[in-house]
Amino acid sequence: MSRKLIFRVMGSMLLVEALAMVPALIIALVYRDGDARAMAASIGLLVLVGAPMYLLCRKSGQQATLRAREGFLIVALSWLLLSVFGALPFVFSGLIPNFVSAFFESVSGFTTTGATVITNFENLPHGVTFWRSFTHWIGGMGVLVLTLALLPRMSGRSSHLVRAESPGPTLSKIVPKMGDTAKILYLIYTALTALEFIILMIAGMNAYDAAIHALGTAGTGGFSNKGASVGAFNSPVIEAIITVFMVLFGINFVMYYKLLTCSWKDVTGSEELRWFLIIFATVTAFITVMLIPTYGHPLIALRYASFQVASVISTTGYATADFNLWPIATRMLILLIMFIGSCAGSTAGGMKVCRIGMLCKQGLREVRHVFQPMKVQVVRYEGKGVDEAVLRQVAVFAFVYVALIFIGGFAVSLEGRFDVETNLTAALTCVSNVGPGLGAVGPVENFAGYGPFAKLVLCFLMLAGRLELFPILALFHPAIWRK
Repeated sequence: MSRKLIFRVMGSMLLVEALAMVPALIIALVYRDGDARAMAASIGLLVLVGAPMYLLCRKSGQQATLRAREGFLIVALSWLLLSVFGALPFVFSGLIPNFVSAFFESVSGFTTTGATVITNFENLPHGVTFWRSFTHWIGGMGVLVLTLALLPRMSGRSSHLVRAESPGPTLSKIVPKMGDTAKILYLIYTALTALEFIILMIAGMNAYDAAIHALGTAGTGGFSNKGASVGAFNSPVIEAIITVFMVLFGINFVMYYKLLTCSWKDVTGSEELRWFLIIFATVTAFITVMLIPTYGHPLIALRYASFQVASVISTTGYATADFNLWPIATRMLILLIMFIGSCAGSTAGGMKVCRIGMLCKQGLREVRHVFQPMKVQVVRYEGKGVDEAVLRQVAVFAFVYVALIFIGGFAVSLEGRFDVETNLTAALTCVSNVGPGLGAVGPVENFAGYGPFAKLVLCFLMLAGRLELFPILALFHPAIWRK
């Protein structure tokens, strides 16, 4: 294991994080809310720690080869370090004085979960609040993907970093060089974010609110500067715009590259995209019908149903209504899509539609095998036969995913503060990186009621969910630490 290579990459990541805080510092200086010093101090500490790590290990790190083990370790440690330093503006500004709570907020931001411990949204400092939402944008596509885009000269196979950080069972390289792939993905990501920002301003939002909500939608995180989230604007037009973009950001970004390169057949023939849109439309239709008695008009029911379904299936977490008060059947559907999530290669969380599809096809194959034991049956997905090793990985991932939800739910219940529904859905929403759950952590509630132990458990679940479980779990395996 090359420790100097690990320190070099982590130092680069801290410098990129310092650069990412500069827009928040500028906003703090413009609005003069008293949080400029907090942002400046955080940037100073990041440079003070990151620069020596990068410079002292630069030459040695270039000679080392990046292997899978280093890739997993770098990703896990980088995200932990990223979240620790990302919490500093909250602490230094006094917005969240308790470090464990600030760390929870930082982890929630970078993992694009959107769970919050903030209870008072009145008069929030503009700079730190912008940083809070900007963590979504950075974490959505991946901070190490961003680091590769800005600092692509890294020896060895940098794909190990992207594979460990990117959502989905397989890695999609759209061009041969991973650095170039990272640049293309971030250009598409930035363009879509800018487009939503402009449209939201046209719809009536001011520039600051539009930026906050565009960043939250792009990263599918859902942090808002309003206590009532998007519902505070009470605008069907704004809700419709954000609904559309939540769905767009739940789609694999490779599809957008294929559209730009006129590979229409690859887009229209995508099995995952087709099932994602079918699930979204079907669940929206069912919930709309169930909500007509509640809201009294089909269009009003459709307005609230489509927004919440898009918010949950894309794991964004914005809210315009309290679905805790909806009929039980609608809440069951919301829990189902919370578990499924969106497409691989998007900024969304959850199990991913492709994994659910593969698991269903595996199940059907086993049923057919009972009646035709001698027949060789291949699981096909996206028109191709799926390798048995990938199918095993998907099955193991599903088992660990479910196990983490129940173990996490049990762990937070040890504090004895909330009921089973709250604790179990808190674990589910953190592993799936959704944000709101049910009960005391519903869409109009927050996670402030949990104690330090439960918050740290939930932080672990959020990081595990964002990094597709294994990079974080690998930290507990002794072999990864051996020289």
